[in-house]
Amino acid sequence: MTRAAFEKIVEEAITSLPEEFREHLDNVVVQVEDRASCKQREALGLEPHEDLFGLYEGVSLTRKSVDGPEVPRPDRVWVFQEAIERACTSRKQMIREIQDTVVHEIGHHFGLEEDELEAIEDEYEYDDE
Repeated sequence: MTRAAFEKIVEEAITSLPEEFREHLDNVVVQVEDRASCKQREALGLEPHEDLFGLYEGVSLTRKSVDGPEVPRPDRVWVFQEAIERACTSRKQMIREIQDTVVHEIGHHFGLEEDELEAIEDEYEYDDE
């Protein structure tokens, strides 16, 4: 899949989120890269054979202080194209995995834990193409 087509699916996943979530994403940059950097993989303790589909870097809304200083840089959601492409055998499966990854990583922005995110992913409905 081309980078442009992949990024389009990422954008569609974001716009498919309910408005009450999207309105809190002004300070979140979603960025597509081929793969996680060595520094990102190292920080997570990943083995060389382990794939990473996405990553949230920032301070979740539940941890940001109303009275505290503004974070000088935006929070970031990374989506890693090569890992998703390797794991998927069809375009439809790839679209679903991109959507799940975007929802999962944005969920971290809202302070959700892994078990909460998995439950949301299981119930989240997408428009099938």
